[in-house]
Amino acid sequence: MKTSLAAATIQRVNYLLSEQPSIRSFQWSPIMWGSTWSFLIISISTYIITSTTLHLLLLLLIRRGRPVPLGPIPALHNLAMSLISATIFLGILSSAVAEIRDTRWIWQRSKTPLQWLLCFPIGTRPTGRVFFWSYVFYLSRFLHILRTFFTILRRRTLSFFQLFNHSILICMSFLWLEFSQSFQVIAILLMTLVFTLVYGYRFWTEIGLRRARFPFVMNCHLVFLGCNLACHIGVLLLHFFKGGCNGMGAWFFNSVLNGFVLLIFLRSYVKTYYLIRENYFNVAASSISEVGDFVTSRTSSYKSE
Repeated sequence: MKTSLAAATIQRVNYLLSEQPSIRSFQWSPIMWGSTWSFLIISISTYIITSTTLHLLLLLLIRRGRPVPLGPIPALHNLAMSLISATIFLGILSSAVAEIRDTRWIWQRSKTPLQWLLCFPIGTRPTGRVFFWSYVFYLSRFLHILRTFFTILRRRTLSFFQLFNHSILICMSFLWLEFSQSFQVIAILLMTLVFTLVYGYRFWTEIGLRRARFPFVMNCHLVFLGCNLACHIGVLLLHFFKGGCNGMGAWFFNSVLNGFVLLIFLRSYVKTYYLIRENYFNVAASSISEVGDFVTSRTSSYKSE
């Protein structure tokens, strides 16, 4: 009885995540919200201008160092982002399994499932299940950037790299859809898994529960960036030795930006552990929030925590 109930539940969840007609028939097109280049440029520009303006206004109107109380809003945002990330992770995982099952007969002799996840065949169009969840991931980036405003209001700091990183995440997720870029399934799986853990941990600490005894957020992103680098190398090898991958122009742009973020992260990672050895701050009490967004703002923000 329990087994049949569990099987029915799994089947129902699988239908909701990958078999609904709206998911199966999804097609990226210019009539969809956020699907035009003009929208992308305007939204990123508005984000940067609004963040900078808010930061300057606070510097002028409120005494420096005095935080603006936000109550439970950051905690609720962390909880919502953790749940959204978990849903996208399960959705794209279920959809990828379904797509491999339904289309494997086409490419069975030339690709393995792992190769398909890393390297879409040339000519792939942004339609179907996985692109539906890629679109949901793209939309979730606009909720993700709210962290910038929380940082400005609570910490009274604004980092160029935070603005850069959030803007690039929006841009990259747009390019995944626009050019049917290879590697995006693995990238979304890795990112949403990390976001689920990181935002869940932030919610945990926001409500006053005990922090980890090590820099949890930083180590999560270190593992992510290592896996991301390995997957990028895999895509490059498949492109040159297995007949080519779709959307490689967007992939190259993505790789350059990821390399830049990796260098910033490693610099911050080394600096953080240097500060730990020098006892500049108590790591158990540090959330290292900027690293949680893949970059670190400034050394002074660590000291202030």
